[in-house]
Amino acid sequence: MAAPVTELTDRARDVFRIVVESYIDSGAPVGSRTISKLSGLNLSPASIRNVMQDLEELGLLAAPHTSAGRMPTETGLRLFVDGMMQVAEPTREERAVIESRLSAGGPIEDALAAATLALSGLSSCAGLVLVPTRQPRLKQFAFVSLSPDQALIVLVGDDGSVENRVIALPAGMNASALTEAGNYMTARLSGKTLAEAAAEIAGQVQQERAELDEASHRLIESGLAIWSEDHAARPVLIVRGQANLIEDGDAAALERVRQLLGEIEGKEEIARLLDSARIGSATKVFIGSENKLFALSGSSVIAAPYRGSDGRVVGVVGVIGPTRLNYARVVPMVDFTAQTLTRLMA
Repeated sequence: MAAPVTELTDRARDVFRIVVESYIDSGAPVGSRTISKLSGLNLSPASIRNVMQDLEELGLLAAPHTSAGRMPTETGLRLFVDGMMQVAEPTREERAVIESRLSAGGPIEDALAAATLALSGLSSCAGLVLVPTRQPRLKQFAFVSLSPDQALIVLVGDDGSVENRVIALPAGMNASALTEAGNYMTARLSGKTLAEAAAEIAGQVQQERAELDEASHRLIESGLAIWSEDHAARPVLIVRGQANLIEDGDAAALERVRQLLGEIEGKEEIARLLDSARIGSATKVFIGSENKLFALSGSSVIAAPYRGSDGRVVGVVGVIGPTRLNYARVVPMVDFTAQTLTRLMA
């Protein structure tokens, strides 16, 4: 674990800050002569090298074998973000871009997609939004026989959505029993969310067990369990701006982007990562291997929760980019976007 920033000397803090800011700006290791010219520290290159060596021993800087310069480690970046970074509030123009994109009208999904585009364009990263989990209300259930031991369960929502899944049938289930089960569920559960339906069925099954054929009971319970588990495991994720993850002139860019885009395709994993940003109210920064999802690609995620009309967190907005992204500029930009989404959904 890195030493707290308060334990660094003034000289070490100054040198460290210059290395980090120069690296974020250029993407290249920073040498002592560069620091002596940029900093105005009135230190000789030799003195600066000694300080950089101390910072390297603390695990805050690293020296690539191809260069005499230093670059911040992930531990160093974390120390900088948490203890030294001076955030730059979004400019009036940046705020206007975000607000205009998000207030264009239409379905909330359009605003969320616009949020990813705005963040992607302004940050030169890939924009991410975790969409609020919607709970459609049921309109109709139906079971369609596929074989003696399989059936298709069809769920129709009041929003017009239709989903289906293949389920195993209890032994002896015939077509009339399937029809009866579908009619029963439609009559009793119409207008309820899946969670409400599951809870009601659980109570009704206990009260009316004697009235239900045991096979139909197992079918209904099985169908609801499949829908509930499936729905809960499918957060919706919008991704925009993947092309911004490619850095001009970076020899390792293609491989890094290949890894990163492969990870983006695994949207469930990214959704879980962003979902962890729901806890609390502050914007969170995940740097490199702090999250196993990005351990290989060397990328960071900045994410902030946004809230619905009832004040509860309903989703997360953020960006993904290289670990050397401009945290001081992007963190408040993501935070402002989350606040704007919250106001829009109020």
